[in-house]
Amino acid sequence: MTVKTSRRQFLQLGGGALGASMLPFSMTLPAMAAGKDTLVTVMGQTINSLDLHRTGTNRPSYQIAVNCYDRLVSFGTRTTPDGGLSYDYSTIVPELAESWSFSDDGLELTFKLKPDAVFQDGSPVTAEDVKWSFDRAVSAGGFPTVQMKAGALTRPDQFVVVDEKTFLVKLDFPSKLTLPDLAVPVPFILNSKIAKEHATADDPWAMEYVHKNTIGSGAFKVVRWNPGEQVVYERNDKWTGGPLPAVKRVILREVPSPATRRALIERGDVNLSFNIPNKDAKELESKEGVSVFSTPIENAIQCVGLNTTFEPFQDPDVRKAVAYAIPYEQIFQTAAYGRGAPMWGGKAEIDSIEWPRKSPYFTDLDKAREHLEKSAFAKGFEVPFSIDLGQSDWMEPTALLIQENLAKLGIASEIDKIPGANWRTASLVEKRLPLHLENFGGWLNYPCYYFFWAYKKGHLFNSSNYENAEIEQLVDETLHLDVDDPDYAPKVMRMFEIAFEDLPRIPLWQPALNVATNGATDYEYWFHRQLDIRSLKSA
Repeated sequence: MTVKTSRRQFLQLGGGALGASMLPFSMTLPAMAAGKDTLVTVMGQTINSLDLHRTGTNRPSYQIAVNCYDRLVSFGTRTTPDGGLSYDYSTIVPELAESWSFSDDGLELTFKLKPDAVFQDGSPVTAEDVKWSFDRAVSAGGFPTVQMKAGALTRPDQFVVVDEKTFLVKLDFPSKLTLPDLAVPVPFILNSKIAKEHATADDPWAMEYVHKNTIGSGAFKVVRWNPGEQVVYERNDKWTGGPLPAVKRVILREVPSPATRRALIERGDVNLSFNIPNKDAKELESKEGVSVFSTPIENAIQCVGLNTTFEPFQDPDVRKAVAYAIPYEQIFQTAAYGRGAPMWGGKAEIDSIEWPRKSPYFTDLDKAREHLEKSAFAKGFEVPFSIDLGQSDWMEPTALLIQENLAKLGIASEIDKIPGANWRTASLVEKRLPLHLENFGGWLNYPCYYFFWAYKKGHLFNSSNYENAEIEQLVDETLHLDVDDPDYAPKVMRMFEIAFEDLPRIPLWQPALNVATNGATDYEYWFHRQLDIRSLKSA
């Protein structure tokens, strides 16, 4: 039996008309939610916190920082060759700051705040709020603190309130990453007065309050959050960070089933489906009324992670055996549907700093057996193979194909399916998964920045627990170095050589981000791979 429903009925019934077996919605929405002022969006992953600085906050939650908070600066917008919209990495534009300037020696960066910038409660945004927010980011620990470090921002004493509308950043050394690092989601500005009212001795940064409440100056505010079900955004009409959004309300529903999300966008029951599977992107391109945007993610690689704390993976021959056992082309066609760029079968010689780049490995079971026989695990071993249920559209078929080939080597790998809300903690915070899939994408478009996050000991996206003294030194030497410095390219190419020899991460393919719309226009792709609702319009 097929049940048909209009978009208005979907909004009124919270999706219940589609059947309880299809949609896990328990909340209902008023009929007034339908209309030109409201957009309804869906995604397969879950938002587990409203505070990006909180330990364990997962990647889908980053969109809260983007949509509900401002930064001092942002990136511009460009039109892509196919007519779509994308952020422009080459252009820095004002958000809370109206202007900024570097000192001649590059060690001081001064920002003048917009005089009319206010928080959602109407109180003015001051340099004191900026300092408190930056102090929070460098002191919270974990991901936000390391992200600030990438821009040479490490200590509260680097941040100075000059006057109510002037904020000064003091650097220990000049860095090419400082200004663009202030445009990523992490250094968002909070209403420090409200935060301090909810801070305690045990929680000096009001993490518990901000976990459940938005206190920013951004284009939207969260008026309802039902974890595992939905987020409801309402426009902040006081926003000064950019053009006022065209829609007043955006409803984001969490729908785990890819088939259900596809049905909803095809029928027009929702206006936008975010991060759709590659299969759906390929097939929906020909559907009337549906527009598909597929954007290559510049500094991202889908990869296999081999945790070097797991005894067999401490042996480089075992890691190479796994690399040669992977059925790359089959995975690319089955899991990626040929979308993106292959990252295997490259030449062995490193002759440029192009990144992402193909690894020199390819499918060859004989080579895989040769390497395994050189190790202490010639007869194979058992290892759990962990995947994220929130990314099952590509992770599950990939894991199953790799599992099949590993079995031919005597390596038994039972699939371990981890709920999306728990994935980040298990894979990135605790780093406890021996064999797993990962898809880190670097926000700042430099190879040294990718290595800073994915190859340095203890850093969040080094899910393999990898450690190499030369890599550590090379990352430190190149991270803040200008790319036209004569030392930059040789050092980066040496990093590539070590990474492909040590192989803690096995590249599979460079992915694309797929978004489908039906009744919405002006979707804009962003490097953080989250839904930026500020530009959206109702068709």
